[in-house]
Amino acid sequence: MKKYIDFLDKFKWLVAIGVPLLVFALATNLKHLEMDGSYRIWFGEDSKTLIDYDNFRKTFGNDDAVIITFKDENGIFNKKALQSIDNITQKLWRTKYIARVDSITNYQHVHSDPEVPDDVIVEDFIQDIQTQDEAYFADRKEIAVNDSLIVDGFISRDGKTTMISARLTPKVNDDSDKSGEIMKLVNEILAPEIERTGYKYHLNGGPPLNQSFVQIGTSDATTFTPLVLLASMILLFLLFRRVSGSLIPIAVVIFTFMTVLAVQVMLGYKLNNFTANLPVFVVAIGIADAVHIYIIWIMYKREGQGNKDAVLHSVQKNMLPVFLTSLTTAIGFATLTISKVIPVLTLGIATASGAVLAFFISLFWMPAVLLLIKKDVKAKEVEKVVNKKPFGYGAFIVRNDKKIIAITTLIFAVLAVGLFKVKVDSNTIRYFDKSVDIRKSTEFLMENLTGPMAYEIIVDSGRKDGIKDPEFMKTVERFYEEYQGKFPDVRHMSSLTDIVKRFNYVLDGKDEIPDTQELIAQYLLLYSLSLPQGMEINDKMDINEQKLRVTGRINIVDTSVDLEMINYAHDWWKNTPYSATVQGQTAMFAYMQSDVTDTLIYSLSLAIFLVSIIMLIIFKRPKLLWVFILPNILPVMLVVGLMGWMGIDIDIGVAIAGAIIIGVAVDDTIHFLVKYFDARKRGLSLEDSFDEVLRYAGKAILFTTIILSIAFSLFAFSTFTPNQNFGIVTASALIIAFVVDLLLLPALLSLTEKDKTVYNKLKI
Repeated sequence: MKKYIDFLDKFKWLVAIGVPLLVFALATNLKHLEMDGSYRIWFGEDSKTLIDYDNFRKTFGNDDAVIITFKDENGIFNKKALQSIDNITQKLWRTKYIARVDSITNYQHVHSDPEVPDDVIVEDFIQDIQTQDEAYFADRKEIAVNDSLIVDGFISRDGKTTMISARLTPKVNDDSDKSGEIMKLVNEILAPEIERTGYKYHLNGGPPLNQSFVQIGTSDATTFTPLVLLASMILLFLLFRRVSGSLIPIAVVIFTFMTVLAVQVMLGYKLNNFTANLPVFVVAIGIADAVHIYIIWIMYKREGQGNKDAVLHSVQKNMLPVFLTSLTTAIGFATLTISKVIPVLTLGIATASGAVLAFFISLFWMPAVLLLIKKDVKAKEVEKVVNKKPFGYGAFIVRNDKKIIAITTLIFAVLAVGLFKVKVDSNTIRYFDKSVDIRKSTEFLMENLTGPMAYEIIVDSGRKDGIKDPEFMKTVERFYEEYQGKFPDVRHMSSLTDIVKRFNYVLDGKDEIPDTQELIAQYLLLYSLSLPQGMEINDKMDINEQKLRVTGRINIVDTSVDLEMINYAHDWWKNTPYSATVQGQTAMFAYMQSDVTDTLIYSLSLAIFLVSIIMLIIFKRPKLLWVFILPNILPVMLVVGLMGWMGIDIDIGVAIAGAIIIGVAVDDTIHFLVKYFDARKRGLSLEDSFDEVLRYAGKAILFTTIILSIAFSLFAFSTFTPNQNFGIVTASALIIAFVVDLLLLPALLSLTEKDKTVYNKLKI
């Protein structure tokens, strides 16, 4: 080790300047950094969910759309409101990336002419707006609010709220996310309407959602990264009372995340709402190592050692624990790579590599910088430290070990009860705080008109032309009734069966499915021939007329409810001669919930297993393995219990937090145990061993806990709910980990090790 420090001392200026220059050279690639908010980032290209969804789009077209909703308290059926609807509808038809536009004005109304009752007329529901009188609008309203095809769809039951749906072209976002460009075009269309009418237009659908992901991800990255770094710098300065104690650890963190981000860009990755917080995750990874090295260095300086000796002893004291903590932290984050949720997987790769990089920067660049600091510690300060009496921490632990175990066990048992209250749940819209526009717009749509989410239920009749079979269509109709009867959150359902029934009612006076396949075929043919260009029915069935698309408008519900409703649909159709699958983006994100659960369970289980193996290899004490592992499991278990008491559901943010909790908890445990066993090996008593641990590791563990818990608490102010939950959960877990490592862990060691005074066989 002395030769290594001599080497660094010889080239300290080259290392101290060269590493930052290399990092800044790599950082020039950050100008190409981009955010991606597309739904496709959540799924791997070989994901069955994504493949099934792409096959659905190839057959039936896109289910993604821009939904524009607004309300007129005096009712929609007036010239101002209807003209605005028509203006927006016509302009959207001519807009890039828009395949089809549906609204109350161009709704294809199927009716008969009283003078020629045998004829069926299919035409725009609203015509020649500016020439119509009040009687016409009153008639249109009366028809609309009583028409099951459009009420709770294009118009609310009270006639005050309406919706315009602009469906996207099938492959618009396959190569790159066009949401920003689409939203710019839509806002340009709405701007003159807002000025003319004064209406508040609410935007929903895929593009507004994707754009919200990008905007909030960018905002959080540009807000919380500087805030966390600034808070960490201030806290470090308050703790060390030295500028170097503030700047050097932060520099380690900055160099690490700049390098990792630059490499990510070079490999072609784009940021998403989770990897955008990579700098903050690196703070958790890198700052602990740097703080441990700095504290021991300044401690030896205060004891009167020269600068070079202080650096040497600090590196000697910390080399093994820093290596081990970096290894276990990298393993903890690497376990995220088993996740099928792609943003979590990429975050795992990035943070694991960050842990390795932080290790090298902490033990290569940081000692070189410390060697440059020539300022000596004042003699009075040296004398004060040398003559300082022990705190009595070790004696307190040994004297009260059973009480500590009993009290902490009781407290932890109360927290653990919350494990039975917690649930894994999420919802894409609820990822956003209630103050966010997309959340407010979606809730407005749900409260005033219809369900903002959609299931695309694809029913397979089993044979060509099978959808025209009367028995098949009657089964679809029965499914409507039972599905909506079972789940009140299903607000509206639609398919070609509605058109067939309407034609039968107009021509035969019966609001039911006809009894012959020939008549159904005639109705569908007549309807398709009557439609204007662009409003064909090929998005409602496949080319062989074997599969039928049924669209259900659904309220915002927990993902567990989504899955219950989806599974019910699958099971319902299994009891018929037919089969069905549920597609669409709402279903895709619901299917992802099991991946979130798997991430939390499997990644944490794998991390704990691998860390246990490493602990066993390091400390060679199989009988004490449970003591080594317990401090790393407890923070995760207890914080999940705390979530149960607080009513916080497990989502992706919490799943990611698990890896950080394990990483930091293991770091503290390893620093404690390495220094503890080193002291015992040198023949120190239990009390003296604990005192030495407190002296060389306790302050660093305390400092890092304070810094990281405060830094992560800042995420509670995010408008992205997974980030809020991540911040709250991580900060709480770090405090629990601190209590476990400095109270419960030594108490357990005291209880199991009182009969041993010297560790002759222990080698670490």
